[in-house]
Amino acid sequence: MAKRAKATLTILTRVLIIAIPMCMPPQVGLTLRYRKKVFPYESALHRVGLGTVRIAPDAQTSIDGLGGLVVTGGTDINPARYGQHPDPATKALDNERDEMEVQLLDAALRAGIPVLCICRGMQMLNVVHGGTLIQDLKTSINHAQKVSASEKPGSHPMAHSIDVMPDTQLAGIIGEGRHEVNSRHHQAIAELGKGLIAAVRADDGTLEAIERPDKDFVLAVQWHPEDQIDVSSDAHRLFEAFASAVLSADYGATPVVAK
Repeated sequence: MAKRAKATLTILTRVLIIAIPMCMPPQVGLTLRYRKKVFPYESALHRVGLGTVRIAPDAQTSIDGLGGLVVTGGTDINPARYGQHPDPATKALDNERDEMEVQLLDAALRAGIPVLCICRGMQMLNVVHGGTLIQDLKTSINHAQKVSASEKPGSHPMAHSIDVMPDTQLAGIIGEGRHEVNSRHHQAIAELGKGLIAAVRADDGTLEAIERPDKDFVLAVQWHPEDQIDVSSDAHRLFEAFASAVLSADYGATPVVAK
């Protein structure tokens, strides 16, 4: 009897070991420079059922095993990448991160995995497609929102209104027309990159979201939905839509660990 019980336990243990990896959530890559700034993005992605793999310039730069890619906010992109000299307002350049994200976006676009770009990430997506940037917005006071220490990530207040254009992927996610968003940027898209379309504009004409319509899910927003996921249904719907794109696509993704 004891031997039979032990054999049964061994079989169950083996089944459990085999089953555990299959139960792990799909993994998406998350670009970063400073680890302390990545938590709001991770929290938002985990809430919609996705696992995350941090990708920093000193880590792995491969999308192998990933079901999607999130390109996050951060410092200004080197203007040399879009054929300009730096404006005095353009600061804190990070050439290593620029190169890493260019390579990751190129690989993700070729592989056809879902891509979500946020703030700097939206600007990088545009640059990768041959677009240019406004290095310092004249109306940046409307976009450079100050957040107090008492306002926790996930519940940041709104900063300004936007208009979501009809017949865009984003309109299908949060609805066309007027919406409210937070904002934290002093640069914006000037010339739109090849193959991209405008999806959202602010009242001052600033492009606030872009898409690549020939791909299943390549969407970029200028605001920070990860910082509003607790207070904005639009933010939650955006991350849910990204998760749905990752989960519904059969990419054969397997969990990977950043080196």
